[in-house]
Amino acid sequence: MPENRFNEILEEFRTVTQGRGSTMDAVLPPLVFVIANAIGDLTTAIWSALGIAVVLFMLRLVRKQPWKYALIGLGGVALAIGLSLFTRQAQNFFLPAIITSAVTLLACFVTFLIRRPLAALSSHLTRSWPLDWYQHEKVRPAYSEVTWMWTGLIALRLALQLALYFSENAAGLAWANLLLGWPVTVTVLVVSYFYGTRRLQKLGGPSVAEFEQDAPPPWEGQKRGF
Repeated sequence: MPENRFNEILEEFRTVTQGRGSTMDAVLPPLVFVIANAIGDLTTAIWSALGIAVVLFMLRLVRKQPWKYALIGLGGVALAIGLSLFTRQAQNFFLPAIITSAVTLLACFVTFLIRRPLAALSSHLTRSWPLDWYQHEKVRPAYSEVTWMWTGLIALRLALQLALYFSENAAGLAWANLLLGWPVTVTVLVVSYFYGTRRLQKLGGPSVAEFEQDAPPPWEGQKRGF
């Protein structure tokens, strides 16, 4: 990959993920839970996961880092702990993650029905580009196709999560959530960006600036950003 193209991807990724919490907030508590449950018991696992989540949250406060996403992560861990504590089943620790996958998959289908693809809505929320631009007949297909890509991935992840959940495989769920979490998310963002920007060029629609200026065709198109 040419260096300028790599720098472009890196800059766009920083734009999309700016302000998000550290991956450690999502990765460490589930791993600690599974390890503690394997060498101890469910009670040990619950308190260990809660402890590491609190430590991560406090570290963010001490370092004056963005704490909003860490607080959300702490709330998620507390909910997961509540479910596993109430049912006394370790796999229920991962039930919120399964529900999140199911809700996201449903959201993908709903956005198709209302003709506002999830990829377009996500881009609009991140970049604040005009929502009407995404609805242009020579723009929307690119975002629809990327959303179908996301839909397939989420469906596969949900299927794997459900299979591991019903087999009561808590360790498998932890690894599945880890491997299908940030590593896959980063890969999908890069692929989505490459595919999306090229597809916009092939569609020949207006760029955001051209759309805002009501420029007549032929258009140069959106050359950067998706």
